[in-house]
Amino acid sequence: MVIPIFRIFDEAKAREFYIDWLGFQTNWEHRFSEDAPLYMEISRGAIRLHLSEHHGDACPGSKAFIEFENLEEYHRELINKNYKYNRPSLEIAPWNARTMTVIDPFHNQLLFSESLEK
Repeated sequence: MVIPIFRIFDEAKAREFYIDWLGFQTNWEHRFSEDAPLYMEISRGAIRLHLSEHHGDACPGSKAFIEFENLEEYHRELINKNYKYNRPSLEIAPWNARTMTVIDPFHNQLLFSESLEK
């Protein structure tokens, strides 16, 4: 299994985006001490991501390609939450897939892709 690491700079913003809006759940969190940076794993179904406040763990502006099923339904779920910082659209990609890209508050991108060949 490959798990992308995304750099984050604000724990509250990360939780608002990934947990409250995208619907991920927190699997575990780690800090070396109370005042140390956060490192955490989140998931939604089979998707796992690591979010890190640690300098050098990852570059802001990274992108993950996520194969996804029922993308129209997920898109509807996100739009209905009325998150004021992101209103993604669905697009048809050249590789014959329905896609949706969301950009987190730290400029990381999640590209959800559902094959139209079924």
